[in-house]
Amino acid sequence: MASEAAVRARLRRAGQEHLLRFSAELAPGARAALLAALAPLEPGALREHCGRAAAARARPPAPPPGLAARLRPLPPERLGSAARSDPATRRLWEEEGLRQIALNKVAVLLLAGGQGTRLGVAYPKGMYQVGLPSGKTLYQLQAERIRRVEQLAGGRHGTRCTVPWYIMTSEFTLGPTAQFFEEHGFFGLDPGNVVMFEQRMLPAVAFDGRAILERKDKVAMAPDGNGGLYCALADHGILEDMEQRGVEFVHVYCVDNILVRLADPVFIGFCVLRGADCGAKVVEKAYPEEPVGVVCLVDGAPQVVEYSEISPETASLRTPGGGLLYGAGNICNHFFTRSFLQAVTREFEPLLQPHVAVKKVPYVDEQGNQVQPLEPNGIKMEKFVFDVFPFAENFVAFEVLREEEFSPLKNADAADRDNPTTARRALLAQHLRWALQAGARFVDAHGAPLPGLASGGEPPAVCEISPLVSYAGEGLEVHLRGREFQSPLILDEHWIGASQP
Repeated sequence: MASEAAVRARLRRAGQEHLLRFSAELAPGARAALLAALAPLEPGALREHCGRAAAARARPPAPPPGLAARLRPLPPERLGSAARSDPATRRLWEEEGLRQIALNKVAVLLLAGGQGTRLGVAYPKGMYQVGLPSGKTLYQLQAERIRRVEQLAGGRHGTRCTVPWYIMTSEFTLGPTAQFFEEHGFFGLDPGNVVMFEQRMLPAVAFDGRAILERKDKVAMAPDGNGGLYCALADHGILEDMEQRGVEFVHVYCVDNILVRLADPVFIGFCVLRGADCGAKVVEKAYPEEPVGVVCLVDGAPQVVEYSEISPETASLRTPGGGLLYGAGNICNHFFTRSFLQAVTREFEPLLQPHVAVKKVPYVDEQGNQVQPLEPNGIKMEKFVFDVFPFAENFVAFEVLREEEFSPLKNADAADRDNPTTARRALLAQHLRWALQAGARFVDAHGAPLPGLASGGEPPAVCEISPLVSYAGEGLEVHLRGREFQSPLILDEHWIGASQP
């Protein structure tokens, strides 16, 4: 282990010697832990990181100059749509996706580095329950969708196939996530096909350019954003692991979308048949000011432009058909070829520019008192997973219906959107739609039909369908058509297997 003198000298070169200002007060164990955390920080990189953070914070926020003139919507040849395509084309895409899954060429990669702080919990988001009748967590729903799509592809092609699940965690989420999976038997998946790895951590920086000391013995560290994926892939040999398994196509998604379809055969097939090296699912923006990034072209290259960078006038532009010209909302749901990811880690990652996130970061003051700031006081530098889009040779976007594939869980119920209640309603409304489309009827205790499904609010009947029964509404007619049910209906593999459900 590096000596305190050596670590102090390195920090001095970085202009960050203040991080050891309480070292003399620390017990030997705490001092050793602090030195061990500081020793790997290379002086030049630390100086550059802190300086860049302070400089970025000092720049007034403003849209990039002349952005409106540089923007163009994605051309039709780069777009596909789940809803606007004819059934034959959808079947073609789905069949190709299932074929690639059956050949063991598809993996899914989960971005799960964030804690549930905004939800009011201290554990990873994937462990959260939104209040479903089954009590399932986000992790369990996702694991069961993997199992189901493996069954669908294997059944179609008469093979046993595997969709490996790569899970990028952070220092905060790795331990709890690994323990959670072990306690739940990996939700029926082979543990050898669930690969967890950590993204890098970077010091949080005060507005004056000094790294923040969270406690006397601990530097405030933060994950380097979901765009830290590319360094993490290289750090942990993940692409080499994929190559050994024969994986050629990777579906990357974010943990908090309760409706996400893992290894979606339709999306995979669309991207493969278009020869794409990079793709993104999008949803139509609900209204011009909706706070989601827009997938479009900037200077001819595909890019996600943040909603705050687009002027209200540009955001409100319409197509001749009446839709928003810049209406392709990004939902952090992406397709990559493994070869493209290899090119990114070899060539393009150093070219990615970090983004500034201003946060409230706990710290110790000069007297050593712990402070919980009431206002933002620190800068976290992040990269985003979509920052690599401009480097793609053949980028495509695939529009899906929001009510079928996108309901993010970001806030506690005190917020008016993207909270546990809206996530639960979205999933239960989807399952009720599937049941009704399969021919089920729902009645009250007196046998009177329940009202139809309306947008917003609680569904008129509670219906939860296990992903192990249906991935996207398929195969339900044989169980439901022509039958009446009272709420709640919990349709799981045990219900299906019972002789008298």
